[in-house]
Amino acid sequence: MGLEHGGYWDSEDGYAKYINRKYLFLVTSLIILGITSIASLSAGSATVGIVEAVNAVLNRFFPTTFSSSHLESTIVWHLRMPRVFMAIVAGACLAVAGVVMQNILKNPLASPYTLGVASGAGFGAALVIVTGGFLGLQTLIGQDWVLVISAFIFALAPAFLIIGITKMKGSDSATLILAGIAMMYLFSAGLSLLQYIGDESEVTAIVYWLFGSLGKADWMNTGIVTIILLIMLIPVVKWTWDFNALMLGDETASSLGVDVEKIRIYGMVVASLMTAAAVSFLGTIGFIGLVAPHITRMIYGTDHRFLVPASAIIGAIILVASDTVARTIIYPEVLPVGILTSFLGVPLFLYLILRRRKRNW
Repeated sequence: MGLEHGGYWDSEDGYAKYINRKYLFLVTSLIILGITSIASLSAGSATVGIVEAVNAVLNRFFPTTFSSSHLESTIVWHLRMPRVFMAIVAGACLAVAGVVMQNILKNPLASPYTLGVASGAGFGAALVIVTGGFLGLQTLIGQDWVLVISAFIFALAPAFLIIGITKMKGSDSATLILAGIAMMYLFSAGLSLLQYIGDESEVTAIVYWLFGSLGKADWMNTGIVTIILLIMLIPVVKWTWDFNALMLGDETASSLGVDVEKIRIYGMVVASLMTAAAVSFLGTIGFIGLVAPHITRMIYGTDHRFLVPASAIIGAIILVASDTVARTIIYPEVLPVGILTSFLGVPLFLYLILRRRKRNW
C-alpha cells in the first residue's frame, strides 16, 4: 500500500521478517519505557535509590520476597507512581492524537492542538479561575474539579464547532485546518480577555495552568485519563488500515472502500477526546503530539498498525523523561513539564524537519 518496501513485501519470508522487526522495536521501546519509569520513581527531593524504588514497587505484590520501608513505599506509591503513570498515559494520549491528526489532515505539522483544543481548554480553565466556578458546582465538588470539567468541555467545543462547519462545507483536510485555526484564534481571544479582566492572583493561576504540570496527578485522575485512552484506542486500532489507505489520497482510499468523510470526522472527535483528557488535568503540554509521531515514523515507518502503538510508547517515554528532568534540573525547584517539553521540542522538531524523508510525507 505504498508503505515500506525495501524487499520486505517481496515474499512471505520477507514479510515475516518485516513483522518480526516491528515487534522487536516495540518490545525494545517498552523496555526503554520501563527503565525510564524506574529512573523517574527514584528521582525527586526525597532520596530513594533505583533499587529501593524497585523494591517498593514489588513489595506491594510480593511482600515476603521484597522488603521496603514504610517511608519508601509511601513516597513511591502515593507521590511518584501516580505522577509517572499519568505521564505515561498522557504522553500516549497526545502522541496517538498526533498520529490521527497528521493522517486525517494530511499535514506533518498537525498536532492535537491544531483544531484549537488547547486554546479551548485554556479558556475553560481560565473561566473557572476568574469567575470562581459557575452554577454553584464549586460548592458541591470543589473548584479543582469544576476547573477540570470546564477545561474538558471547552477543549471539545472546537471539535464540535468544526464538525458543524464541515457538514456545510465538506470534510476535506483544508477545511478542517482552516476551521481549526479559526477556533484557535477565537478561544485564544477569549483567554486573553479573561486574563485582562482577572486580578493579579487570577492571572498568575491562569499562566501557571497554561504551563502544564504533572503536580496534581493522583490515582483518581490518572485512572480517568487511562480509561479514556483505552476506550479511544479501540476505534483508532480498528482504523489503522483505513489510515494507511488515506495516505494514498482520498480518491484511492474511497476506491478501497474507506468512508473518508466518516474517518475524518470521527478521527477528529477521537483525537480531541484524548487531548482533552490530558490537558484538562495537566494544562498545556506542547510538542509531544507533534514530535513523537515523527520520531516513531523514522524508526518504525508509516504502517499505522505499528505506528499507533509505537507512537503511544514513544510519547510516554518523552513525557516521563521530561518530567524526570523537570524535577531535577533546578533541584529543589520543580519546573513545569510543559516548559521543558517546549524547550526540548523546538530543536528536536527542527532536526526532524531537516532529516525527514520525502517518502514519509
